[in-house]
Amino acid sequence: MLDGQRSLEDFERRGQDAGEAAAHLPAPLATIKQDIIRERAQTERHMLSSTADNLYWLARYMERADFLARAIEASRRLAALPKTYGGADTEWESVLLSSGASDAFEKTGETVNEANVIEFLTFSRENAGSIRNCIEFARTNARAVRTALTVEMWEAINGAYLEMKAMEARRGAYSGDELGRFLEFVKQTSLTYDGGAYRTMLRNDAYWFSRVGLFIERADNTARLLDVKYHVLLPEKEVVGGSLDYFQWSAILRAVSAHTAYHWVYRTSMKPWLVADLLILRPEMPRSLISCYESIVRNLDHLARAHGRQGAAQRQARGVYGKLETLNMESVFQGGLHEFVQGFITENNKLGALISEQYLF
Repeated sequence: MLDGQRSLEDFERRGQDAGEAAAHLPAPLATIKQDIIRERAQTERHMLSSTADNLYWLARYMERADFLARAIEASRRLAALPKTYGGADTEWESVLLSSGASDAFEKTGETVNEANVIEFLTFSRENAGSIRNCIEFARTNARAVRTALTVEMWEAINGAYLEMKAMEARRGAYSGDELGRFLEFVKQTSLTYDGGAYRTMLRNDAYWFSRVGLFIERADNTARLLDVKYHVLLPEKEVVGGSLDYFQWSAILRAVSAHTAYHWVYRTSMKPWLVADLLILRPEMPRSLISCYESIVRNLDHLARAHGRQGAAQRQARGVYGKLETLNMESVFQGGLHEFVQGFITENNKLGALISEQYLF
């Protein structure tokens, strides 16, 4: 009797185990298909224009802060050269022009010198484009779209903001080395944020708007660096290709982390037309104008497919990219580097306006 009862209990237990196992079996294929279709349809809803606007400008502010840190480093490097090389004392005027802050600085009535320009571009609250304000504006935009960011992206921005506030409080006692550490901190913050976005974001509207903002800002910054070279840095009496020319082009290449890339690509001494070629027409150079526009076109095309239509922004981006693809350095220098860059900046600004009209309002 005892053995029979045990056998019955074993049979019932096996039945229960089988029932539990059946409950964990995959759902019928029709149910799986319906779930996938329903959930994918949910993810295809387009984000609000305000969210897209926040992500777009968040990326631009982070890229702008990085550029300012690099431009200040380049100007400090030039200012430290012996006068036989540095000559014109226009390094700090050039960094104001390349950052688009010359008019705003002029309104302060301050003298253009190292201390005043660095303060204006780093921690000035009155300068909307200072590093301090760029990081604060980036955090404000990030808070508005916190759920659209990954943990890594939010921590990069929020941590940078808190660290910057601590640095701001003690900046009066900054030495040259401490300023260098601050600039390095800004560059590292941008790299951490950008790496977090690239490695952790879903490839959807949020990612595409963020990348478009980054590359529009990067293209603008590269163009502005090129534009100030002959009109501010190089004195009229200096010979193109001379020692001053060499050191200034080297500083500009270092400002965009392209000094090593230049020698890898060309394997020759510093030549202005080759530097311009690298920063304008070489697609393998991440900060070149053509590389930026290749990425802009690709990400705008993703947005067009997601939204079901092409628009003026896509046409403008492809037009600029097409011009860069057929361009050569002979025609750039024949027509004037300044004239080319000014035209590019105008076209780039037009693209930014079209993106705002098409998606962000």
